[in-house]
Amino acid sequence: MSHPQPNNPLHGLTLEVILTRLVDHYGWEELGRIINIQCFKHEPGIKSSLKFLRKTPWARGKVEALYVRSLGTRD
Repeated sequence: MSHPQPNNPLHGLTLEVILTRLVDHYGWEELGRIINIQCFKHEPGIKSSLKFLRKTPWARGKVEALYVRSLGTRD
């Protein structure tokens, strides 16, 4: 049974969707400057970044936090 989470901006979003939206919004270069993660700086790609982020909770947390912060700045 699913419980609605109206105050959770990440509810129902996959990590892939979050990362794709951030890349579309910032681009890889800027994303690598904002979050200093090697997979964003050296031959970045969605698939390889997802693999790293799924194994690394601290990095995933930074990506999710940036996404939440960026919601207020979207056009």
